[in-house]
Amino acid sequence: MRWKMCPMKLRDNHSGDTAPTPDDHIHGRGFRMTDQRRAVYDALMAQRDHPTAVEVFMRVKMKMPSISLATVYNCLETLTDCGIVKAVNHDREPSRYCPNLAEHAHLFCQGCGGVMDIPLRSNRRPQDIWDLPEDVSILQHEVSFRGLCPKCAAADAPDTQKAPRTRSK
Repeated sequence: MRWKMCPMKLRDNHSGDTAPTPDDHIHGRGFRMTDQRRAVYDALMAQRDHPTAVEVFMRVKMKMPSISLATVYNCLETLTDCGIVKAVNHDREPSRYCPNLAEHAHLFCQGCGGVMDIPLRSNRRPQDIWDLPEDVSILQHEVSFRGLCPKCAAADAPDTQKAPRTRSK
């Protein structure tokens, strides 16, 4: 599939900077921000819990009863292709969708099945962290962890370990 590239309009975000909006990303790829796409995007932004397409569908259906699951899938595909959201895949589970576009990893909780964002401590390039072979060109990287989220880890810990952890500086 060949994408139609258009110059992206920039909108003032009231901080003195101009940053592309989701509408700008969509228009830059030759699409329109339809009511359905807006509803799907708003559902992702309102509750950033990495929902599946079916979960997004259930949320959007409350506000837009006529929307179909197929339309939600199509909207998620367009939003992902336009770089507005990321598809997060884990093993053979259904794709989940993440509106956080900053570099980060994901923690897949083996207790509750939730997914949470793990921010990077600094903006380091993959080649500064990993021992990559020479002359490798990294186009994209995805890092994920499996374990227990704070709530499940606290529930799983023996009583002697339930004291809150303090961070060393």
